[in-house]
Amino acid sequence: MSKPSVLSGALVGGMLAAPLTALFFLADRLAGLPLAPYDVLDWMARTLPGGVIRFGIDVIVAALTLLGLSVREGAKTAEQIMAVGGLVVTAAGVGAALFAILRTGQGRSAIVGGAAGGLVFGTLTALIGLSVNRMAGTGPLLGAMWVIGLFVVWGAACGWAYRRLIGAPAFPTSIKAAEALSVQALDRRRFLIRMGGGVAAITVIGAGVAAALATRREEEVGATASSPADIAEFPVELPNVSDPLIPAPGTRAEYTPLEEHYRIDINARPPMIDGETWRLIVRGMVERPLSLSLEEIAGRYTPIHRFVTLSCISNEIAGDLISTTLWTGASLQEVLADAGVQSGARYLTIRSADGFHEALALETVRNDGRIMLTYRWDGRLLPARHGFPLRLYIPDRYGMKQPKWITELIVTDEYEPGYWVVRNWDETARVQATSVIDTVAVEAAYEREGQTLIPIGGIAYAGARGISRVEVSVDEGAWVAATLRTPLSNTTWVIWRYDWPFEAGDHIFSVRCYEGDGTPQIERRAPTFPSGATGLHRLERRL
Repeated sequence: MSKPSVLSGALVGGMLAAPLTALFFLADRLAGLPLAPYDVLDWMARTLPGGVIRFGIDVIVAALTLLGLSVREGAKTAEQIMAVGGLVVTAAGVGAALFAILRTGQGRSAIVGGAAGGLVFGTLTALIGLSVNRMAGTGPLLGAMWVIGLFVVWGAACGWAYRRLIGAPAFPTSIKAAEALSVQALDRRRFLIRMGGGVAAITVIGAGVAAALATRREEEVGATASSPADIAEFPVELPNVSDPLIPAPGTRAEYTPLEEHYRIDINARPPMIDGETWRLIVRGMVERPLSLSLEEIAGRYTPIHRFVTLSCISNEIAGDLISTTLWTGASLQEVLADAGVQSGARYLTIRSADGFHEALALETVRNDGRIMLTYRWDGRLLPARHGFPLRLYIPDRYGMKQPKWITELIVTDEYEPGYWVVRNWDETARVQATSVIDTVAVEAAYEREGQTLIPIGGIAYAGARGISRVEVSVDEGAWVAATLRTPLSNTTWVIWRYDWPFEAGDHIFSVRCYEGDGTPQIERRAPTFPSGATGLHRLERRL
């Protein structure tokens, strides 16, 4: 009897990974059981060399840009697709290996052999999940048993498929044998087609039910947190509503809706933290170690309210990994004063529930009272995906230096390089000055003194250093000053506008900015790695 090929094993293993994934999603939604594909992706993000992780980030950004999609909206979805795709590819490889092993034995033991292979595959996956999973709502033992059990079933199904695919002799010795082999090949194709149809049906049903239950998980994380009056919602009023400058039509919103704020972190999905039991631990070289609830942080320390623009160090020139909202939190200076920092302490190590960590010099904390432990955005408790219950704000730094889901502050005399610093990103991560053209609003053209004017607009941002001037150049001509709108604060971007005297034809529009002290924006083009992108933004338009 001929035996199924290794290629058939890859096909079977990959096909069976689809319902396997759907069951993982369904069990996650129904019971909070581990979602293995995401766990593996998170483990890889923490284990692989920085260069490999950077390559993955670059591929995602390049692919989304090439497709004309928003990096802000699509980055996490792309990561999750990669996680599922990775499981399918791995399952195909394991399926091929299983068939190669099963070919050396008898078909009668294929189901047992497949289950044994699934046991090994599942055990490795479960161990990975135990090392990184922060979202499972069940205990580690039950979660590991679920993962292993599901992979054992997957392996047994591979073995069952192997048995069904066993057929006639591999080499015909007669016309009759040849006919038998032809029938065998046809039967195998029919079996695989039917199997594919069944797999598709199971996958669609499982994925559909999981999608219907999707609101159960991330949206509910943090819902159990207490909400005393001092951390209740309050209306956000923009301080510059009376500014006469009207942004050019098509300029991004000055204040980012919370649901549109960019999110970049090392997790396929955010950690699940119980706000009722969570505590911020302050320990190390302190006189009085602290264990603070969210309610205590909000009630004990005078709230700081500050409009903040936050940017990702991976943001390309004119990218959308930059957003502005109102941050509310407690002064880090006050919290450390409560703990009593001992003489000789030099650094603060910040640790997060997702395994992220960062170092902050205590001298920086002493010199900047704006540094805060943030528990509210836009007048509301932090969303789970943005760091509930607590995250850090440091002015003039990229997001990579500002941990979310904080659990510990450790005062120490030793420097521990941060998560991304270890992976060779810039140690300081100071925001680079940047200016962007959001719009050339041809549809908003208007006449003034016999001249047609086209509003052009965008943003300029230089961290906490402010913007003193923005200039626009058309077709490499003279630089002309744009008009600036009063910023929401000295730590946010600035909206600018320039009304350009229209001329028909092909044009190149360029923009540059100057920091608050007159320092010009760096015009030399540089990539995001390792210190943030620099260079002028240019748009080409036919008008």
